[in-house]
Amino acid sequence: MGQDPLVFRIGDDPPSRLDKALSRDVPEAAALSRTRLARLLGDGAVRVNGAVIVAAKARVAAGDLIEIDVPDPRESHIGAEEIALTVVHEDDDLIVIDKPAGMVVHPAPGSPAGTLVNALLHHCGDSLSGVGGARRPGIVHRIDKDTSGLLVVAKSDAAHQGLAAQFEAHSAERAYLAVVNGVPEASDPRLRGVRGASFEAGNVLRIATGLARHKTDRQRQAVTFEGGRHAVTRAQVLERFGHPPAAALLECRLETGRTHQIRVHLAHVGHGLIGDPVYGGRRKLSQKALSPRAIEAANGFARQALHAATLGFDHPVSGAALRFESHLPPDMASLIAALRGAA
Repeated sequence: MGQDPLVFRIGDDPPSRLDKALSRDVPEAAALSRTRLARLLGDGAVRVNGAVIVAAKARVAAGDLIEIDVPDPRESHIGAEEIALTVVHEDDDLIVIDKPAGMVVHPAPGSPAGTLVNALLHHCGDSLSGVGGARRPGIVHRIDKDTSGLLVVAKSDAAHQGLAAQFEAHSAERAYLAVVNGVPEASDPRLRGVRGASFEAGNVLRIATGLARHKTDRQRQAVTFEGGRHAVTRAQVLERFGHPPAAALLECRLETGRTHQIRVHLAHVGHGLIGDPVYGGRRKLSQKALSPRAIEAANGFARQALHAATLGFDHPVSGAALRFESHLPPDMASLIAALRGAA
């Protein structure tokens, strides 16, 4: 157990339920989330005026003395592994990583080891103060295994809560670079007929749909307009490739952050990512518009051409505005160089 219990009093006009009063009045410095408080309550770690209370609905009054026994963080069941990481920024509360393509973020049945979490457990060691009661990194958002680029991970409960709130409120800045088949243009009459697609000022394509698990393939996501999770992606053409243009480099900005969101949305509007084996579609690059080298580079690209290039957020503890940028990895840079070659 922790050396000393957390002690405080319930303030004026408290909610009628103990769990809600705890959530409102627990000292912010304790960094105890609502979920963590509920778990401690159920474990008998909360005393009200000296008596152990486990009922979340128990009545509480202003001035009641609260004592909470907060255990030391338990060690994670996930193994630490010495895996090289590209660290863009690190402090006591968080770490920003430039993830290579091919690395899974979190262990799962299909990939129990070699993940970013395994690497962070080794890299951070004792600097992890505990997230949700365990000494582990706090994963706030993820990028797909074969997507490269930036993501931020919490090292403390306070940072985890603060970052999670920003991602839930969609206030964090996330911009991706994507290489796609075709060029999404406001002048394209086909796009005007795609449900959920519209254009904003500056030729910015806005895609707004629901996203849900595919009905037959549980590993995939699918666009839906009945239910699902609300998802909004904006995409703008940065560069066109070919004569006439047959492919494009896009900047994609996430208003929401759903699983496979950019990949599914671009496929929905007929501009799937080059190299995407799941959502890329059957569209073929024009042999007349691009050079043989460009066609070969695109057809041989071994992953979805998607890179998390920009990440911005407010530091969850200090409040400082932070913004990071990542250069294109060599494989995407080479793909773009090949596509720039005229037919």
